[in-house]
Parts: sequence; C-alpha cells; structure tokens
Amino acid sequence: MVNAQLVSMTGFASRRGQGRGYAWAWEIRSVNGKGLDLRVRLPDWIEGLEQAVRVEVGKVAARGNVALSLKIAREAGGEALRVNAAGLDAVIDALGVVRARAEALGLTLADPTTAEVLALRGVTDQGGEDAETGLLLAALLADLAPLLKDFAAMRAAEGRALAAVISGQVDRIATLAAEAKTAADARRPEMEEALTENLARVLAGAADADPARVAQELALLVVKADVTEELDRLSAHVDAARALLAEKGAIGRKFDFLMQEFMREANTLCSKSGNAALTRIGLDLKTVIDQMREQVQNVE
Repeated sequence: MVNAQLVSMTGFASRRGQGRGYAWAWEIRSVNGKGLDLRVRLPDWIEGLEQAVRVEVGKVAARGNVALSLKIAREAGGEALRVNAAGLDAVIDALGVVRARAEALGLTLADPTTAEVLALRGVTDQGGEDAETGLLLAALLADLAPLLKDFAAMRAAEGRALAAVISGQVDRIATLAAEAKTAADARRPEMEEALTENLARVLAGAADADPARVAQELALLVVKADVTEELDRLSAHVDAARALLAEKGAIGRKFDFLMQEFMREANTLCSKSGNAALTRIGLDLKTVIDQMREQVQNVE
C-alpha cells in the first residue's frame, strides 16, 4: 500500500505580499537532514517575528535542512523618513572618533555623504518601525500561513512520488527473496552430495580419522551455509517496510534503520551463498536495497 501521508524533506515555496505600507517577499526551501535545522534570514527590527516564524515552520516540518528568508521594503508613497536626533548624534560622535584616529595615523578619510549617514542604522525612523511593528508583524504572519501551506503541499507531492518508488523497490526485494529461497532449495541436494563426497575423501585419506567427528564437522559446515534465517529476516523486513509505508507521521528515521537491517541480511546471504545463482540474487538484492536507501534518505 502506498502511503499518501508520506512526506519528503525536499520542498520549495515563495510568495509576495504587501500591507501596512510595506512590500515583502518570502522564500522557503528544504533538503534532507538528520533533524530539523531551520535557518532564517529575517529583519531584526520586527520584534517577535523570528520566534513566531520558527514556531509556525515547526508545525509543518519535522525534519530537514530548512532555509527561510524575508525581504521587506517600504512602498513608494509611504510615510516620510523621520530623523532620530539621538541616533544621529551618536553616529556623528562616532565619525569624529574615527576621523581623529585616522588623522593620528596619518590617514585621510573622505567625508561621508548625507545619504550614507542616513542609511546607517538608528539615524532614521521609517514610519515608526522601531516604535510600533505589531500591526506589520500580524500582516506578515497572516501571509506566512499560505506560504507554508504551499511548502507543505510540495513536500507532500514529493512524498507521494517517493512512496510509489519505495513501494516498488520493496516489492522487488520481496520477489528477489522468493527467488533466493528457490535457489537455496535447489542447491541443497548439490551441497549434500558434495559433503558426502568430501566425507568419503577425508575418511579414505586419513585412516585414523574419527568418522563421527568428521561427520559432525561437516554438519556444522552445512548449518553455517544455511540461509534460511537470512531469508526469513528479509521477509520480516519486507513486512516491516510495508507497514511503515502505511503509517502516518514522520517515518524517515525508522526507515533508515530498517535499511541497515536489509543490507545486513543481503551481505550475509552473499557470504554464505556458495552458489552462483544465489550469489547473483544476493548482489541484485544489495543493488535494490542501496537504491532504496538513497530514496529513504529523503523521507521525513
């Protein structure tokens, strides 16, 4: 069953908005990650914005490296600039200190332009942005909601595609495991015949060999070459993978661990095969499992 709820950690969304005399542009993107790593680039003069943004993003993303940015500017025709006298005095005093230090070192500095001084933080108040940003904050957060909705929708769409691919890979693993069982059953008579011949050869070449002890050692070799447990565990892992695909919520960590278990059984199968057909199937299993692991890395 393909899980329609499976979510990918890959997503992107952007949005433009305006209000309260400002125009802004949001952008959010994410790629896979071990946990939720949220990096934001937001105006620091809007009090409470970053905390609110982090809370809202956490509601739609449980894992992934997420980068969110907001660019904001006052619209043309907005309130005029107001000079902050205290801020301007502080800047002028600082410029005087810089100039004096430069002259002491024999350096000549160019005079800053009026525009350059006005651009310095704290020199001007734009429409009271430092005094009252509550209404702007509310407008931005209202616009953030549809951005995150689009972001979540893309991750969900990517998740549905991932689920279809992974489901097909699980089915392929189940098919290969069944083929491996058939090959293992087919090699059993060959193994028994080979062991019987080896036992006769050993007894013929060593007159003082204990037949019971030799038979016991050969029986141990048979047990070590048996792949029944590996095939049973592979079947159990297939069932577990299908159960995860039908499960809601963030399943990426569980699936990542399950992939390690899949690969462990495939490796053991190859090391114990002793048969060209079984070895080929084991190698095919490893290939599919590795491809599946790469897909699982993107599951939230």
